[in-house]
Amino acid sequence: MESINAARRTEDIALDLLKFVAAHANVGNKGAGSTGFGVTATAKPEEQVAQLLELYARCRQVVEAPVENRTDKK
Repeated sequence: MESINAARRTEDIALDLLKFVAAHANVGNKGAGSTGFGVTATAKPEEQVAQLLELYARCRQVVEAPVENRTDKK
């Protein structure tokens, strides 16, 4: 059961990382309102979902990557 809790913890950390990165990179957000001038560059909902899923997969890779033993590098 400990491995299930550890796996869930990893997923939670990756999800928190996704939320942080997405909020700061404006991934998955709707475009800001415009005055009607220019071309809006808002992505379709399907594209936003695909971006979020790709970002989540990358966050999982980062969180699950092995950590080097830093005590040996003194």
